Amino acid sequence: MAQEPGTNDAARTARPDAPPHAEAQPSHADAPVPVPEELSDLRVLKALAQPRRQQMLQHLTVHGPATSATLARALGLNTGATSYHLRELARYGFVEETRGSGREGERDGGGRHGRERWWRAVPGDRRFPPRSRQSPEMRLVMDELNHLSYAADLELFARLQRERSQEERRSNAAEPDEWADALPYSRGTIRLTLSELHAFFEEYIALLNRYKRPEADTPADARTVLTRFLAFPAPKAFPEPETSS
Repeated sequence: MAQEPGTNDAARTARPDAPPHAEAQPSHADAPVPVPEELSDLRVLKALAQPRRQQMLQHLTVHGPATSATLARALGLNTGATSYHLRELARYGFVEETRGSGREGERDGGGRHGRERWWRAVPGDRRFPPRSRQSPEMRLVMDELNHLSYAADLELFARLQRERSQEERRSNAAEPDEWADALPYSRGTIRLTLSELHAFFEEYIALLNRYKRPEADTPADARTVLTRFLAFPAPKAFPEPETSS
């Protein structure tokens, strides 16, 4: 499982035995190399694997900072639920309060009026223990977390295709979408040793970090681009095809 890496922590070389699983957020091309953080506490993993929290983290990552009310409207929840999940995510360091619009008068999760509380996803190169070091209970949690993440990624990609098709029908394809023309896509096969696979993954993480930069340095015509990396060994044997009688 992986999401793009990044943080502005002090530079440190990644451990050579770091497992090829990561979850992270943006950095800067000239910033120090992010320090990988392994999430091995079962309580933290359970908190992260909660479906609503995954949805909220995805929204904050894709759309930027938001209030509990914004998240509630976007996800079809009530502000009490989003406020609770935000507090739990903040408890384990996945989100934090940030500066927002400063408007007054929004009700918070407890029904009180006051200044809006804006939240953002906390940057970080977060990794998970390799399967061999996971307990049976941790494996169940990781399987659920992977399932939620992959399903969310497929839904985002399907939504992009739907929206693109709708836009093309409205415009009768009179003006081609330059972003659609540049959409990178690749399927490949390589033969690697286990150590080479680890090195391949670290080079991928390093490549992403080269293109990270703070919002202030981001060009006006830039768009949020979601990157996903998945590499797995081919099955040792393929099932025999069924024969029809």
